[in-house]
Amino acid sequence: MRGGVRRTRFTCDDDRVFARLGRTVAHHARLTVIVWLVLAVLGYAVAVVGVGGQGLFDRLSASEPVAPSSESSQGRAILAQADEAGASLTLIVSDVDPRTKGIDDALDPARTDLAAIDGVASVVDPFALPDGVQDPAAAPLLAKDGDGFLMVVELEPALSDSAEEHALAQVQARLDQVPADLHDVAPDATGVVGGTTLIFSAITDQVEQDLRTGEAIALPIALLVMVLVFGGFLAASMPMAGAIASIAGGLAALLGLSYVLELDSSVVNVVTVLGLGLSIDYGLLIVSRFREELHRLLDQDEGRAARRRRGDGPVVTAVERTMATAGRTVAFSAVTVAISIASLLVFSPAILRAVGAAGVAVIVVAVATALTLVPALLTMTGRRLARPGLLSRIPFLRGVLGRTADVETDEGVFSRLAGRVQRHPWWVMGGCVVLLGVLALPLGHIELRNSTTQLLPAGSTQREFVDTLAAQYPSSTSPGITVVAETTLEDAATWSQQIQALDEVASVDAPTAVGSYVAIGVRPDTTDAGDATARAVVHEIRALDPGFPTWVTGQAAAQIDFVDALKAGAPWAALIVVLATFVLLFLMTGSVVLPVKALITNVLSLAASLGVLVWVFQDGHLSGLLGFEPTGGIETYVVALVVAFAFGLAMDYEVFLLSRIKELHDAGLGDREAVRLGLQRSGRIITSAAAIIIVVFAGFMAGQLLVIKEVGFALAVAVLIDATVVRLLLVPATMTVLGHLNWWAPRWMTRIYDRAAITH
Repeated sequence: MRGGVRRTRFTCDDDRVFARLGRTVAHHARLTVIVWLVLAVLGYAVAVVGVGGQGLFDRLSASEPVAPSSESSQGRAILAQADEAGASLTLIVSDVDPRTKGIDDALDPARTDLAAIDGVASVVDPFALPDGVQDPAAAPLLAKDGDGFLMVVELEPALSDSAEEHALAQVQARLDQVPADLHDVAPDATGVVGGTTLIFSAITDQVEQDLRTGEAIALPIALLVMVLVFGGFLAASMPMAGAIASIAGGLAALLGLSYVLELDSSVVNVVTVLGLGLSIDYGLLIVSRFREELHRLLDQDEGRAARRRRGDGPVVTAVERTMATAGRTVAFSAVTVAISIASLLVFSPAILRAVGAAGVAVIVVAVATALTLVPALLTMTGRRLARPGLLSRIPFLRGVLGRTADVETDEGVFSRLAGRVQRHPWWVMGGCVVLLGVLALPLGHIELRNSTTQLLPAGSTQREFVDTLAAQYPSSTSPGITVVAETTLEDAATWSQQIQALDEVASVDAPTAVGSYVAIGVRPDTTDAGDATARAVVHEIRALDPGFPTWVTGQAAAQIDFVDALKAGAPWAALIVVLATFVLLFLMTGSVVLPVKALITNVLSLAASLGVLVWVFQDGHLSGLLGFEPTGGIETYVVALVVAFAFGLAMDYEVFLLSRIKELHDAGLGDREAVRLGLQRSGRIITSAAAIIIVVFAGFMAGQLLVIKEVGFALAVAVLIDATVVRLLLVPATMTVLGHLNWWAPRWMTRIYDRAAITH
């Protein structure tokens, strides 16, 4: 008994699953560490080198997200199946007047060299046409401002993957030399080579670079935060070791999934940052509880007697008790997070299903390291964690660590905060709801986008290529909307006149035969292929009845279909998450009130986080500070990812807090006192874990890929709001107002809880 609180006691004979797991790991600590070391090395090696020389990043795709079986995806599939053209690369030559004498002759060596490359089918430039730049066919190849031209190289369509890759590399190398070939006649000429393959390569390369950048920023700062939390490097290194092993295991798991699912390039960073953050969170909870249990044992008579004996009896017992309490909480939390993320599997878009499957796999690895590797390291470190670290001997740091390092006390910052909240719970609860509502207001004008090259940073070569092509060579670019029709050219031409008459249609390309179908290019009166104007044109075309089957595709059409797919899957995903959350929290607390309270507060927190995301990334606030160019909306799948991930993380902290409050309530404390002491004992862990995971997400915000910035920012904001406004203010205020009603449940449900409760 301590401070009037009855402690739950665990012995080495305890037959509970987590107690047995802790005992087993403690007795085989070195073997456990060696196994994880081998697995981590193999995980990194397999992810980088891969199987058969193809690593994880070689197997990633980078394409516009689509909803399978939708009209836009069916139209795209028809066009792809009928497309007999090979891969191509285009050189944009700028800062040169095409009418300059001698350019044609200067290009002859390049034409000859390019045509001689194995696999090249054609080399086209405006000077090779019969009448040169005066030829009407040359217009699409000449810059609108008269200050440049295009050179297009197309490969044969039947090349193998390796032959195509080799040919494209040679073509790119030779095209890069063309501006130098023109130096004598056009000394200021510059060039940019681009194409679909280079764009995809740029995106995947940026993903890999952003991953390294995020890790380089997040890991050192996270380590520093944990040093402040634990008061030394030794304890702080435990969660960090688990995080490093989790990254390795997660990358290996992603490689395995890449053979089953098509993984978009952004999936790697999104799920890696989740695994990194969760593994540190869980390790933090395990280490903190171990130190608490070890201090308690060493302060007791049995601990003093054990110190006189040889062996590490208190250490093993502390590990066992830690696993039976914090280990259970970690496993329970992981289940709630996994269920939230697994809800993405009910959506039809492949990118969401891939994130759902990959996210669950990474969570499994994170919880495995927390429940095995971290306890093994704690066992090997033993009683040294009960002694002050070397940093505490430094005068200046001693004072800082005294205020930040975890301590076992029932009075402190968080208990005092809870006391203030409990004096005015209604005012605090009302203020929190108003604040969250204000933050959520921008959500009312959210615009969803499916971007491609806009995801690349403004300084990217391929982003520059696409922007220049759209601005100076609009005739050579694909139309924003393409209609695939199953009809004759004559009927398609007649119907295209109706399309031309639609509002906000700038022009309609002449229908062309595509296999047994006809393609009609439609150019909306906008430079943004995914904005409201383009979407309105899609709706208008789809509302027409030409009398024959049609499929409308393009960026705007894909956005519309993707959003419809989200709407179709959202009710099922919400039902799964709500039911699972309710059942799990009920089995944990025995209450039907607390699960409902958790769902309501989490929804408020999510809405506020998404509102801030819209205010920043759609409305463009803080764009200079964060280093991005607004696209006019939020990426469609980012919203689904943020909702799933942020809800899971919110449940993570809910479980951390409720497990301590429930433990104290079961020990006989009153409702207000259980909330106050529960916040004191878990508040330090929640805020520390939140600070670390915010650092992790912020580290990935330092990358350049827009979608990763959006996800990182949204989740960092979500965790910040949840760990401060919700967990430290709204939840204590709400539980204080509810009082004994917190633990209410109908009698028939109480009987179920008595038989199936998840307790320790």
